[in-house]
Amino acid sequence: MTKAAARRSRSLLAWWGLVAAAIFVGANAHMLYVAIDSDPGCVAHLKETGSAPGRYRAAKSSC
Repeated sequence: MTKAAARRSRSLLAWWGLVAAAIFVGANAHMLYVAIDSDPGCVAHLKETGSAPGRYRAAKSSC
């Protein structure tokens, strides 16, 4: 492999690395934005402990 080809290969690898890093940072920024911006509001749930197994209630209700 010539010096020019090796340099071009490293340059191409660096560009792909930058693209991958930008996608990673962008995806994490979007996930953080959605986590902060979303507000699910009140969801119907049991207020009292159920007698049947598998019936759960919210640990701390915000409604």
